[in-house]
Amino acid sequence: MDAAERHRLLALLPQARPFRFVDDLLEIDREHVLCKYTFREDEFFYPGHFPGEPITPGVILTETMAQAMALHAMYLLSLDLPAAEVEHHRALLTDVHVEFRKPVLPGQTVYARSVATAWRRKKLRSEVELRDESDQLLASGTLSGMGVSRA
Repeated sequence: MDAAERHRLLALLPQARPFRFVDDLLEIDREHVLCKYTFREDEFFYPGHFPGEPITPGVILTETMAQAMALHAMYLLSLDLPAAEVEHHRALLTDVHVEFRKPVLPGQTVYARSVATAWRRKKLRSEVELRDESDQLLASGTLSGMGVSRA
Protein backbone atom coordinates (compact mmCIF):
# COMPACT_ATOMS: atom_id res chain seq x y z
CA MET A 1 0.00 0.00 0.00
CA ASP A 2 1.48 3.32 -1.02
CA ALA A 3 1.36 6.55 1.01
CA ALA A 4 -1.56 8.00 -0.98
CA GLU A 5 -3.70 4.90 -0.39
CA ARG A 6 -2.76 4.85 3.30
CA HIS A 7 -3.74 8.53 3.59
CA ARG A 8 -7.04 7.94 1.74
CA LEU A 9 -7.98 5.07 4.05
CA LEU A 10 -6.97 6.90 7.24
CA ALA A 11 -9.18 9.80 6.12
CA LEU A 12 -12.18 7.47 6.46
CA LEU A 13 -11.82 7.67 10.26
CA PRO A 14 -13.84 10.60 11.61
CA GLN A 15 -11.91 10.98 14.88
CA ALA A 16 -9.30 13.70 15.31
CA ARG A 17 -6.77 14.62 17.99
CA PRO A 18 -7.10 14.45 20.90
CA PHE A 19 -9.44 11.49 20.42
CA ARG A 20 -7.78 9.68 17.53
CA PHE A 21 -5.77 6.64 18.54
CA VAL A 22 -4.43 5.54 15.15
CA ASP A 23 -1.12 7.02 14.01
CA ASP A 24 -0.48 4.67 11.11
CA LEU A 25 -2.16 1.98 9.06
CA LEU A 26 0.28 -0.90 8.55
CA GLU A 27 -1.88 -3.59 6.90
CA ILE A 28 -5.42 -3.90 5.59
CA ASP A 29 -7.35 -6.40 3.50
CA ARG A 30 -10.76 -8.09 3.58
CA GLU A 31 -9.77 -10.24 6.54
CA HIS A 32 -7.87 -7.89 8.87
CA VAL A 33 -6.37 -4.53 9.71
CA LEU A 34 -3.25 -3.65 11.71
CA CYS A 35 -2.79 -0.13 13.09
CA LYS A 36 -0.13 1.53 15.22
CA TYR A 37 -0.43 4.19 17.90
CA THR A 38 2.02 5.76 20.35
CA PHE A 39 0.45 7.08 23.55
CA ARG A 40 2.08 10.47 24.00
CA GLU A 41 3.08 11.56 27.48
CA ASP A 42 0.88 14.66 27.17
CA GLU A 43 -2.40 12.79 26.41
CA PHE A 44 -5.36 14.60 27.98
CA PHE A 45 -6.31 11.73 30.30
CA TYR A 46 -2.96 11.06 32.04
CA PRO A 47 -3.05 13.89 34.61
CA GLY A 48 -6.18 12.42 36.18
CA HIS A 49 -5.55 8.68 35.59
CA PHE A 50 -3.73 8.36 37.99
CA PRO A 51 -1.90 11.45 39.39
CA GLY A 52 1.77 10.62 39.79
CA GLU A 53 1.40 7.10 38.31
CA PRO A 54 -0.36 7.52 34.95
CA ILE A 55 -1.70 4.52 33.05
CA THR A 56 -3.87 4.47 29.96
CA PRO A 57 -7.55 3.97 30.86
CA GLY A 58 -9.15 0.73 29.67
CA VAL A 59 -11.84 2.67 27.85
CA ILE A 60 -9.11 4.38 25.79
CA LEU A 61 -7.48 1.01 25.00
CA THR A 62 -10.91 -0.26 23.92
CA GLU A 63 -11.35 2.85 21.78
CA THR A 64 -7.95 2.22 20.16
CA MET A 65 -9.03 -1.28 19.11
CA ALA A 66 -12.47 0.06 18.10
CA GLN A 67 -10.89 2.67 15.83
CA ALA A 68 -8.86 -0.05 14.10
CA MET A 69 -12.05 -2.07 13.66
CA ALA A 70 -13.91 1.04 12.41
CA LEU A 71 -11.20 1.64 9.84
CA HIS A 72 -11.61 -1.97 8.72
CA ALA A 73 -15.40 -1.53 8.47
CA MET A 74 -14.99 1.65 6.41
CA TYR A 75 -12.52 -0.17 4.14
CA LEU A 76 -15.01 -3.02 3.65
CA LEU A 77 -17.78 -0.49 2.93
CA SER A 78 -15.49 1.13 0.34
CA LEU A 79 -15.25 -2.23 -1.44
CA ASP A 80 -19.04 -2.63 -1.48
CA LEU A 81 -20.32 0.92 -2.09
CA PRO A 82 -19.55 3.74 -4.54
CA ALA A 83 -17.01 6.21 -3.12
CA ALA A 84 -19.60 8.99 -2.87
CA GLU A 85 -21.75 6.81 -0.60
CA VAL A 86 -18.87 5.74 1.65
CA GLU A 87 -18.19 9.39 2.50
CA HIS A 88 -21.69 9.59 4.01
CA HIS A 89 -21.16 6.64 6.38
CA ARG A 90 -19.60 6.24 9.80
CA ALA A 91 -18.76 3.01 11.61
CA LEU A 92 -20.27 2.91 15.09
CA LEU A 93 -19.43 0.49 17.88
CA THR A 94 -22.37 -1.71 18.90
CA ASP A 95 -20.99 -4.45 21.15
CA VAL A 96 -17.86 -4.85 23.30
CA HIS A 97 -16.22 -7.67 25.22
CA VAL A 98 -12.60 -6.92 26.15
CA GLU A 99 -10.14 -8.37 28.66
CA PHE A 100 -7.10 -6.38 29.80
CA ARG A 101 -3.85 -8.16 30.56
CA LYS A 102 -1.16 -5.51 31.05
CA PRO A 103 -1.15 -1.76 31.64
CA VAL A 104 -0.18 0.67 28.87
CA LEU A 105 2.03 3.52 30.03
CA PRO A 106 2.72 7.00 28.64
CA GLY A 107 5.14 6.84 25.72
CA GLN A 108 4.26 3.24 24.87
CA THR A 109 3.57 2.16 21.28
CA VAL A 110 0.77 -0.33 20.67
CA TYR A 111 -0.42 -2.33 17.68
CA ALA A 112 -4.17 -2.86 17.27
CA ARG A 113 -5.24 -5.79 15.13
CA SER A 114 -8.82 -6.46 14.08
CA VAL A 115 -9.69 -9.73 12.33
CA ALA A 116 -13.14 -9.97 10.78
CA THR A 117 -15.22 -12.95 11.87
CA ALA A 118 -18.41 -11.74 10.17
CA TRP A 119 -19.24 -9.01 7.63
CA ARG A 120 -22.77 -8.66 6.28
CA ARG A 121 -25.33 -5.89 5.76
CA LYS A 122 -22.81 -3.22 6.84
CA LYS A 123 -22.19 -5.02 10.16
CA LEU A 124 -18.76 -6.20 11.26
CA ARG A 125 -17.82 -8.53 14.12
CA SER A 126 -14.11 -8.79 14.85
CA GLU A 127 -11.66 -10.46 17.14
CA VAL A 128 -9.35 -7.68 18.33
CA GLU A 129 -6.08 -7.52 20.18
CA LEU A 130 -3.65 -4.91 21.36
CA ARG A 131 0.05 -5.79 21.54
CA ASP A 132 3.20 -3.92 22.48
CA GLU A 133 6.43 -3.59 20.48
CA SER A 134 7.73 -6.88 21.90
CA ASP A 135 4.49 -8.63 20.77
CA GLN A 136 3.18 -9.05 24.33
CA LEU A 137 -0.61 -9.24 24.49
CA LEU A 138 -2.03 -6.21 26.34
CA ALA A 139 -5.77 -6.62 25.68
CA SER A 140 -8.05 -8.74 23.53
CA GLY A 141 -11.69 -9.38 22.87
CA THR A 142 -14.58 -9.19 20.46
CA LEU A 143 -16.02 -5.97 19.06
CA SER A 144 -18.96 -5.41 16.77
CA GLY A 145 -19.94 -2.35 14.80
CA MET A 146 -22.00 -1.18 11.93
CA GLY A 147 -21.83 1.32 9.13
CA VAL A 148 -24.55 3.95 9.41
CA SER A 149 -25.47 6.72 7.06
CA ARG A 150 -24.83 10.27 8.32
CA ALA A 151 -27.48 11.70 5.97
